[in-house]
Amino acid sequence: MLEVRDLHVYYGKIHALKGVTFHVGAGEIVTLLGPNGAGKTTTLKTISGLLPPRSGVCSLEGKTVIGAPAHEIVKRGIAHVPEGRKIFNRLTVIENLRMGAYTAPDDGMRQDLETVFNLFPRLKERREQVAGTLSGGEQQMLAIARALMTRPRLLLLDEPSMGLAPVLVEQIFDAIQKINREGTTLLLVEQNAAMALSIAHRGYVLETGTIALHGSAAELQENPEVRRAYLGE
Repeated sequence: MLEVRDLHVYYGKIHALKGVTFHVGAGEIVTLLGPNGAGKTTTLKTISGLLPPRSGVCSLEGKTVIGAPAHEIVKRGIAHVPEGRKIFNRLTVIENLRMGAYTAPDDGMRQDLETVFNLFPRLKERREQVAGTLSGGEQQMLAIARALMTRPRLLLLDEPSMGLAPVLVEQIFDAIQKINREGTTLLLVEQNAAMALSIAHRGYVLETGTIALHGSAAELQENPEVRRAYLGE
């Protein structure tokens, strides 16, 4: 579904991604692991059109997304839930969700709202509440729900558990699995490697802008380097 090949991205003179290559198959959950500064967020931003690569291939279902503006990439089926959520704090929950649906046909918005409210009932309870007054967990739910309003085929998730209590982390990851079961492919960046590998099909480890390891989630869970560096063992 998604192919990334030999991707090179720079911040000025800093070479952030150095030939990154990986793929995500339709229906998979694939996780990108790695330390801070490894290039995980840069990878997602490049896929979603927020950063231009110096060179390389990035294609969705065989069609390149390199050079396309971010809003066009959304229309093609890629939605990005950024690190830090980036919701519209001064808008209500329902207004945030309607903003997410700007690329979708108007006649389907009601059904899409019901879908995300079924996934996150707390958002339905707070639909008229100003988003900036929600708890951290509720804001993360809203960020994911807003992305789902675009009807993505591929959902990019950047650090969905950041700053959340363990019980909320479990709720968010349960929702991620349900989203996947209902047909959406996911590329997940997550510092909580144990949680990420518990739901992912496959994973890649990024280190200083390059892919250092890759394999099935089970293989990575058993890899001594991964266990020592990311699983606290």
